Amino acid sequence: MKSKIEYQVATDFSQAITSWQNWLQAERGYSKHTLDAYARDLHDFTTFLNLITSSPALKNLEKMEVRDFRSYISELATKNIEKSSIARKISTLKSFFKFLNKNNLVKNSAISVISAPRRNKVLPKALEISETFNMFDYIKETYGTDWQNIRDLAIFTLLYGCGLRISEALSVKENDLSNQEFLKIKGKGQKERIVPLLPIVLENIKAYKKACPYNIKKDEPMFLGARGDSLNPRIIQRKIQKIRLELNLPDSLTPHALRHSFATHLLAEGTDLRALQELLGHASLSTTQRYTDVQIETLKKEYHKAHPLEKE
Repeated sequence: MKSKIEYQVATDFSQAITSWQNWLQAERGYSKHTLDAYARDLHDFTTFLNLITSSPALKNLEKMEVRDFRSYISELATKNIEKSSIARKISTLKSFFKFLNKNNLVKNSAISVISAPRRNKVLPKALEISETFNMFDYIKETYGTDWQNIRDLAIFTLLYGCGLRISEALSVKENDLSNQEFLKIKGKGQKERIVPLLPIVLENIKAYKKACPYNIKKDEPMFLGARGDSLNPRIIQRKIQKIRLELNLPDSLTPHALRHSFATHLLAEGTDLRALQELLGHASLSTTQRYTDVQIETLKKEYHKAHPLEKE
Protein backbone atom coordinates (compact mmCIF):
# COMPACT_ATOMS: atom_id res chain seq x y z
CA MET A 1 0.00 0.00 0.00
CA LYS A 2 1.38 3.41 -0.98
CA SER A 3 2.36 5.78 1.81
CA LYS A 4 0.56 9.11 1.87
CA ILE A 5 2.76 12.16 1.38
CA GLU A 6 1.74 15.16 3.45
CA TYR A 7 1.25 18.25 1.30
CA GLN A 8 0.44 21.80 2.30
CA VAL A 9 -2.17 23.68 0.33
CA ALA A 10 -0.89 25.59 -2.71
CA THR A 11 -2.53 26.95 -5.82
CA ASP A 12 0.38 27.70 -8.19
CA PHE A 13 1.01 24.19 -9.59
CA SER A 14 -0.77 24.71 -12.91
CA GLN A 15 0.71 28.22 -13.29
CA ALA A 16 4.20 26.78 -12.90
CA ILE A 17 3.49 24.20 -15.63
CA THR A 18 2.26 26.96 -17.94
CA SER A 19 5.36 29.08 -17.23
CA TRP A 20 7.61 26.11 -17.92
CA GLN A 21 5.88 25.38 -21.23
CA ASN A 22 6.07 29.03 -22.26
CA TRP A 23 9.79 28.98 -21.47
CA LEU A 24 10.33 25.82 -23.52
CA GLN A 25 8.54 27.38 -26.48
CA ALA A 26 10.20 30.80 -26.27
CA GLU A 27 13.73 29.86 -25.22
CA ARG A 28 14.13 26.34 -26.60
CA GLY A 29 11.89 26.64 -29.65
CA TYR A 30 9.97 23.45 -28.87
CA SER A 31 7.14 22.62 -31.24
CA LYS A 32 3.49 22.36 -30.25
CA HIS A 33 3.72 18.60 -30.81
CA THR A 34 6.54 18.29 -28.26
CA LEU A 35 4.80 20.58 -25.77
CA ASP A 36 1.61 18.52 -26.05
CA ALA A 37 3.62 15.35 -25.32
CA TYR A 38 5.18 17.01 -22.26
CA ALA A 39 1.75 18.15 -21.09
CA ARG A 40 0.47 14.56 -21.28
CA ASP A 41 3.50 13.38 -19.30
CA LEU A 42 2.83 15.89 -16.52
CA HIS A 43 -0.85 14.99 -16.55
CA ASP A 44 0.12 11.36 -15.91
CA PHE A 45 2.38 12.48 -13.07
CA THR A 46 -0.29 14.63 -11.42
CA THR A 47 -2.75 11.75 -11.77
CA PHE A 48 -0.29 9.62 -9.82
CA LEU A 49 0.07 12.37 -7.22
CA ASN A 50 -3.68 12.35 -6.74
CA LEU A 51 -3.40 8.70 -5.73
CA ILE A 52 -0.95 9.44 -2.94
CA THR A 53 -2.16 12.87 -1.85
CA SER A 54 -5.36 14.82 -1.90
CA SER A 55 -3.67 17.96 -3.20
CA PRO A 56 -0.54 17.86 -5.41
CA ALA A 57 0.66 21.36 -4.44
CA LEU A 58 3.71 22.95 -5.99
CA LYS A 59 5.70 23.99 -2.92
CA ASN A 60 5.29 20.59 -1.34
CA LEU A 61 6.91 18.78 -4.24
CA GLU A 62 10.02 19.39 -2.17
CA LYS A 63 8.84 16.58 0.13
CA MET A 64 8.95 13.94 -2.59
CA GLU A 65 11.66 11.36 -2.04
CA VAL A 66 13.48 9.00 -4.39
CA ARG A 67 11.13 6.18 -3.39
CA ASP A 68 8.13 8.28 -4.47
CA PHE A 69 9.53 8.79 -7.97
CA ARG A 70 10.39 5.09 -8.17
CA SER A 71 6.86 4.28 -7.11
CA TYR A 72 5.62 6.41 -10.02
CA ILE A 73 7.88 4.51 -12.44
CA SER A 74 6.60 1.20 -11.08
CA GLU A 75 3.03 2.44 -11.61
CA LEU A 76 3.84 3.16 -15.25
CA ALA A 77 5.47 -0.24 -15.72
CA THR A 78 2.37 -2.06 -14.44
CA LYS A 79 0.42 -0.42 -17.27
CA ASN A 80 2.74 -2.03 -19.86
CA ILE A 81 3.95 1.36 -21.06
CA GLU A 82 6.97 1.02 -23.36
CA LYS A 83 10.37 1.70 -21.86
CA SER A 84 11.00 4.48 -24.37
CA SER A 85 7.81 6.25 -23.21
CA ILE A 86 8.74 5.83 -19.55
CA ALA A 87 12.20 7.26 -20.31
CA ARG A 88 10.59 10.30 -21.94
CA LYS A 89 8.27 10.82 -18.96
CA ILE A 90 11.27 10.76 -16.60
CA SER A 91 13.07 13.22 -18.87
CA THR A 92 10.00 15.47 -18.75
CA LEU A 93 9.95 15.41 -14.95
CA LYS A 94 13.67 16.18 -14.75
CA SER A 95 13.23 19.14 -17.07
CA PHE A 96 10.26 20.42 -15.06
CA PHE A 97 12.01 20.08 -11.69
CA LYS A 98 15.14 21.72 -13.10
CA PHE A 99 12.98 24.68 -14.18
CA LEU A 100 11.36 24.84 -10.74
CA ASN A 101 14.75 24.76 -9.06
CA LYS A 102 16.24 27.43 -11.35
CA ASN A 103 13.33 29.75 -10.59
CA ASN A 104 13.45 29.06 -6.84
CA LEU A 105 9.97 27.54 -6.86
CA VAL A 106 10.92 24.06 -5.67
CA LYS A 107 14.21 22.72 -4.32
CA ASN A 108 14.30 18.96 -4.73
CA SER A 109 17.20 16.95 -6.13
CA ALA A 110 15.62 13.51 -5.61
CA ILE A 111 14.55 13.22 -9.25
CA SER A 112 18.17 13.70 -10.38
CA VAL A 113 19.21 10.27 -9.09
CA ILE A 114 16.43 8.48 -10.96
CA SER A 115 17.64 6.59 -14.03
CA ALA A 116 15.51 5.79 -17.02
CA PRO A 117 14.90 2.09 -17.73
CA ARG A 118 17.27 0.64 -20.29
CA ARG A 119 15.53 0.83 -23.63
CA ASN A 120 15.18 -2.13 -25.90
CA LYS A 121 17.38 -1.61 -28.93
CA VAL A 122 15.11 -0.88 -31.87
CA LEU A 123 16.84 -0.53 -35.21
CA PRO A 124 15.41 1.78 -37.88
CA LYS A 125 13.60 -0.19 -40.57
CA ALA A 126 14.45 0.80 -44.13
CA LEU A 127 13.27 -0.41 -47.52
CA GLU A 128 15.61 -2.16 -49.90
CA ILE A 129 16.80 0.17 -52.67
CA SER A 130 14.91 -1.92 -55.25
CA GLU A 131 11.72 -1.70 -53.18
CA THR A 132 12.06 2.07 -52.97
CA PHE A 133 12.40 2.51 -56.74
CA ASN A 134 9.59 0.03 -57.40
CA MET A 135 7.36 2.05 -55.09
CA PHE A 136 8.04 5.30 -56.94
CA ASP A 137 7.52 3.65 -60.34
CA TYR A 138 4.25 2.14 -59.12
CA ILE A 139 2.94 5.49 -57.91
CA LYS A 140 3.69 7.15 -61.26
CA GLU A 141 2.17 4.33 -63.30
CA THR A 142 -0.89 3.62 -61.13
CA TYR A 143 -2.13 6.89 -59.71
CA GLY A 144 -2.05 9.06 -62.80
CA THR A 145 -2.02 12.82 -63.17
CA ASP A 146 -4.58 13.96 -60.61
CA TRP A 147 -3.02 16.97 -58.85
CA GLN A 148 -3.26 15.32 -55.43
CA ASN A 149 -1.38 12.25 -56.68
CA ILE A 150 1.29 14.52 -58.17
CA ARG A 151 1.48 16.24 -54.78
CA ASP A 152 1.89 12.95 -52.93
CA LEU A 153 4.66 11.82 -55.28
CA ALA A 154 6.46 15.13 -54.67
CA ILE A 155 6.20 14.62 -50.91
CA PHE A 156 7.40 11.00 -51.02
CA THR A 157 10.34 12.04 -53.19
CA LEU A 158 11.12 14.84 -50.74
CA LEU A 159 11.07 12.44 -47.78
CA TYR A 160 13.41 9.96 -49.44
CA GLY A 161 15.48 12.39 -51.51
CA CYS A 162 16.24 14.77 -48.62
CA GLY A 163 15.74 12.55 -45.56
CA LEU A 164 13.04 14.77 -44.07
CA ARG A 165 10.60 14.08 -41.28
CA ILE A 166 6.96 14.28 -42.44
CA SER A 167 6.44 17.43 -40.35
CA GLU A 168 9.46 19.04 -42.03
CA ALA A 169 8.29 18.11 -45.54
CA LEU A 170 4.81 19.51 -44.96
CA SER A 171 6.22 22.77 -43.59
CA VAL A 172 8.36 23.50 -46.68
CA LYS A 173 7.57 26.92 -48.15
CA GLU A 174 8.30 28.20 -51.63
CA ASN A 175 10.72 30.66 -50.08
CA ASP A 176 12.76 27.70 -48.82
CA LEU A 177 13.41 26.78 -52.46
CA SER A 178 14.92 30.12 -53.49
CA ASN A 179 18.26 28.37 -54.03
CA GLN A 180 17.30 25.45 -56.24
CA GLU A 181 20.37 23.43 -55.31
CA PHE A 182 19.77 23.40 -51.56
CA LEU A 183 16.76 23.26 -49.25
CA LYS A 184 16.65 25.11 -45.94
CA ILE A 185 14.88 23.07 -43.27
CA LYS A 186 13.85 24.03 -39.76
CA GLY A 187 13.78 20.82 -37.71
CA LYS A 188 13.37 19.85 -34.07
CA GLY A 189 14.02 22.66 -31.61
CA GLN A 190 13.81 25.12 -34.52
CA LYS A 191 17.32 24.03 -35.52
CA GLU A 192 18.06 24.95 -39.13
CA ARG A 193 19.97 22.75 -41.55
CA ILE A 194 20.73 22.76 -45.25
CA VAL A 195 20.21 19.66 -47.40
CA PRO A 196 21.07 19.22 -51.09
CA LEU A 197 18.09 19.32 -53.43
CA LEU A 198 18.27 16.59 -56.05
CA PRO A 199 17.00 17.46 -59.57
CA ILE A 200 14.30 14.75 -59.41
CA VAL A 201 12.99 16.19 -56.14
CA LEU A 202 12.85 19.70 -57.61
CA GLU A 203 11.24 18.36 -60.79
CA ASN A 204 8.42 16.66 -58.84
CA ILE A 205 7.84 19.76 -56.72
CA LYS A 206 7.59 21.92 -59.86
CA ALA A 207 5.12 19.42 -61.35
CA TYR A 208 2.99 19.68 -58.21
CA LYS A 209 3.06 23.50 -58.21
CA LYS A 210 1.98 23.51 -61.86
CA ALA A 211 -0.87 21.05 -61.25
CA CYS A 212 -2.14 22.52 -57.96
CA PRO A 213 -5.45 24.39 -58.55
CA TYR A 214 -4.87 26.74 -55.58
CA ASN A 215 -2.68 29.78 -55.13
CA ILE A 216 0.48 28.72 -53.28
CA LYS A 217 1.73 31.57 -51.09
CA LYS A 218 5.50 31.94 -50.93
CA ASP A 219 5.68 32.33 -47.15
CA GLU A 220 3.24 29.54 -46.22
CA PRO A 221 3.49 25.72 -46.45
CA MET A 222 3.24 24.81 -50.12
CA PHE A 223 1.61 21.39 -49.84
CA LEU A 224 -2.15 21.90 -49.72
CA GLY A 225 -5.13 19.67 -49.03
CA ALA A 226 -8.19 19.06 -51.19
CA ARG A 227 -9.80 22.31 -50.00
CA GLY A 228 -6.73 24.46 -50.32
CA ASP A 229 -5.75 24.45 -46.65
CA SER A 230 -2.57 23.05 -45.09
CA LEU A 231 -2.18 19.33 -45.77
CA ASN A 232 -2.89 17.01 -42.85
CA PRO A 233 -0.05 14.47 -42.41
CA ARG A 234 -2.66 11.76 -41.89
CA ILE A 235 -3.48 12.02 -45.63
CA ILE A 236 0.08 11.04 -46.51
CA GLN A 237 0.13 8.29 -43.89
CA ARG A 238 -3.05 6.76 -45.33
CA LYS A 239 -1.71 6.98 -48.88
CA ILE A 240 1.52 5.19 -48.05
CA GLN A 241 -0.43 2.55 -46.10
CA LYS A 242 -2.54 1.94 -49.20
CA ILE A 243 0.56 1.60 -51.40
CA ARG A 244 2.17 -0.72 -48.85
CA LEU A 245 -0.79 -3.10 -49.00
CA GLU A 246 -0.99 -2.98 -52.79
CA LEU A 247 2.70 -3.80 -53.21
CA ASN A 248 2.89 -6.20 -50.25
CA LEU A 249 5.68 -4.16 -48.70
CA PRO A 250 6.75 -4.51 -45.03
CA ASP A 251 4.40 -3.24 -42.31
CA SER A 252 7.21 -0.94 -41.22
CA LEU A 253 6.72 1.23 -44.33
CA THR A 254 5.59 4.63 -43.10
CA PRO A 255 6.51 8.17 -44.18
CA HIS A 256 9.27 8.08 -41.56
CA ALA A 257 10.62 4.83 -43.04
CA LEU A 258 11.52 6.80 -46.18
CA ARG A 259 13.77 8.97 -44.01
CA HIS A 260 15.31 5.81 -42.55
CA SER A 261 15.81 4.48 -46.08
CA PHE A 262 17.54 7.73 -47.09
CA ALA A 263 20.00 7.37 -44.19
CA THR A 264 20.58 3.63 -44.58
CA HIS A 265 21.17 3.81 -48.33
CA LEU A 266 23.56 6.77 -48.08
CA LEU A 267 25.57 5.07 -45.33
CA ALA A 268 25.79 1.90 -47.43
CA GLU A 269 27.24 3.99 -50.25
CA GLY A 270 30.00 5.30 -48.00
CA THR A 271 28.61 8.58 -46.67
CA ASP A 272 30.53 9.86 -43.65
CA LEU A 273 28.64 9.45 -40.37
CA ARG A 274 29.18 13.09 -39.38
CA ALA A 275 27.88 14.28 -42.74
CA LEU A 276 24.84 12.04 -42.34
CA GLN A 277 24.24 13.51 -38.88
CA GLU A 278 24.13 17.00 -40.42
CA LEU A 279 21.81 15.90 -43.23
CA LEU A 280 19.37 14.30 -40.77
CA GLY A 281 19.56 17.15 -38.25
CA HIS A 282 20.43 14.87 -35.33
CA ALA A 283 21.62 16.70 -32.22
CA SER A 284 23.68 13.68 -31.13
CA LEU A 285 25.94 11.46 -33.21
CA SER A 286 24.79 8.46 -31.15
CA THR A 287 21.35 8.79 -32.76
CA THR A 288 22.90 8.60 -36.24
CA GLN A 289 25.05 5.62 -35.26
CA ARG A 290 21.93 3.46 -35.12
CA TYR A 291 22.22 3.21 -38.90
CA THR A 292 25.64 1.60 -38.52
CA ASP A 293 23.90 -1.11 -36.49
CA VAL A 294 21.43 -1.56 -39.35
CA GLN A 295 24.35 -2.14 -41.71
CA ILE A 296 25.86 -4.71 -39.37
CA GLU A 297 22.56 -6.60 -39.07
CA THR A 298 22.17 -6.61 -42.86
CA LEU A 299 25.74 -7.83 -43.29
CA LYS A 300 25.16 -10.66 -40.80
CA LYS A 301 22.04 -11.80 -42.66
CA GLU A 302 23.85 -11.79 -46.01
CA TYR A 303 26.80 -13.61 -44.48
CA HIS A 304 24.69 -16.42 -43.02
CA LYS A 305 22.71 -16.70 -46.23
CA ALA A 306 25.76 -16.91 -48.51
CA HIS A 307 28.61 -18.57 -46.59
CA PRO A 308 29.27 -22.16 -47.71
CA LEU A 309 29.65 -23.40 -44.14
CA GLU A 310 26.05 -22.36 -43.42
CA LYS A 311 24.93 -24.82 -46.10
CA GLU A 312 26.67 -27.82 -44.52
